Amino acid sequence: MMWDWAFTLEILPTLAKAAVISIEATLIGFVLAAVLGLVLALVRIAIPWTAWPISVLVELIRSTPLLIQIFFLYFVFPSFGVTLDAFTAGVLALGIHYAAYCSEVYRAGFDNIHRGQWEASTALNLSAWTTFKDIIIPQAIPPIVPALGNYLVALFKETPLLSAIAVLELMQTAKIIGSETFRYTEPITLVGIFFLIMSLVSAAFIRAAERLLNRRPAR
Repeated sequence: MMWDWAFTLEILPTLAKAAVISIEATLIGFVLAAVLGLVLALVRIAIPWTAWPISVLVELIRSTPLLIQIFFLYFVFPSFGVTLDAFTAGVLALGIHYAAYCSEVYRAGFDNIHRGQWEASTALNLSAWTTFKDIIIPQAIPPIVPALGNYLVALFKETPLLSAIAVLELMQTAKIIGSETFRYTEPITLVGIFFLIMSLVSAAFIRAAERLLNRRPAR
């Protein structure tokens, strides 16, 4: 049989539990990426001499494969006395990797703010924190939401790489089911369908967030 519906229903609960791990890794990793990326972008602007070192760091992270970074955190860090469990190492690698991309998105958003906004804030004697919090960030974030959303979806589709360090996420669970039952069609297909559905749902939420942030009060 090319497709066994009874087998499909049997493995569905197991895959659903594994899907929770994939979703957790995605959400935690993206929050880390969004926050760390924002910090990197703000530091580059607030402390000019850090621009070059941060730029080198960002390019280094973006130019090396995510899988290598996962292996480095999980297998190399213990040599320096830092031992992380597989899930923590994987999520941390996802967050740091995509923080490099998010920082560039934030930087582009900040650079798009007219110079007059910065000069007006200085003229009003506003602190740097108040300037960023109340003037710059509210204007810079809405236009970059689609780009950040794309990275959210991309990060979600990278979670199968965590199986390389034995995190029992969705893909790893599907491979285990296949190796135990010698049936790969159903579990792998279900994984593909799940990733498709979650990507479409994420894209819908991103579009909704974009519309909400771009909404202007009626005059």
